[in-house]
Amino acid sequence: MKHSQTEPHYQAATNDKLDEALASHPRPARPNALSASLTFAWRALLKIKHIPEQLFDVTVFPVIFLLMFTYLFGGAIAGSTGDYLHFLLPGILVMTVTMITMYTGIDLNNDITKGVFDRFRTLPIWLPAALVGALLVDVVRYSIASTIIIGLGFLLGFRPDGDVGGMLGAVAVLLFFSFSLSWVWTTLGLIMRSEKSLMMVSMMIMFPFTFVSNVFVDPATLPSWLESFVDVNPISLVVEAVRGLMHGTATSEQIGWALLSSFIIMVIFAPLTMYLYRNKK
Repeated sequence: MKHSQTEPHYQAATNDKLDEALASHPRPARPNALSASLTFAWRALLKIKHIPEQLFDVTVFPVIFLLMFTYLFGGAIAGSTGDYLHFLLPGILVMTVTMITMYTGIDLNNDITKGVFDRFRTLPIWLPAALVGALLVDVVRYSIASTIIIGLGFLLGFRPDGDVGGMLGAVAVLLFFSFSLSWVWTTLGLIMRSEKSLMMVSMMIMFPFTFVSNVFVDPATLPSWLESFVDVNPISLVVEAVRGLMHGTATSEQIGWALLSSFIIMVIFAPLTMYLYRNKK
């Protein structure tokens, strides 16, 4: 009986000490959207640090694509690898970087499979931070791939007619398009149940859009029914703008269509991704 009377007093004293210890320091402020996004971006960079082979797609593949298509098709299509390089390089630049965007959805799908995805959604942070942070690092990867392709092109003899501003503008248009396209793969990453199915669907989408475009040949040489598709293909619109900026022939209409197509893709798929992200079971 004596024990039962002293136990509540002991419990109350313990609770008072615990409350005092917890209240001795102010609660940390909730991280803002920028801080949370940068934290997840740093997480993505650390993953690259510990698994550097993730950079193969932005270092090795661009070199293989440019060398293979230049020397494999240059003589057959243009009669000269040097002439074809000036036409091909902007297209290969767009094709390579847009193909790399698929890995955004694959990384997200891996997080879902491992259960990390559910943990992120329980954190008291800005909910899109996990996605935005990963996309910011992807822009860095796209920039690396762009630098490698352009640098290799100069070694092979590529000499654009545009100035430095045109080159930078071309890369900027491409990075904006790639960032927009990444939202497509995040949407698919939330829908697909496995990495293999996601890769298969991504390839089924990207191959027609990249190969049935103006990357390799002038659309005027294609059948009229195929040329109509190529003319409205978003990849073709971006290639036309990038090619024009690099060679100093871009018009405001070409740049505008490239930016508009990128904006439309992002407006459609970014909200859809966030809806699925919030409501995925």
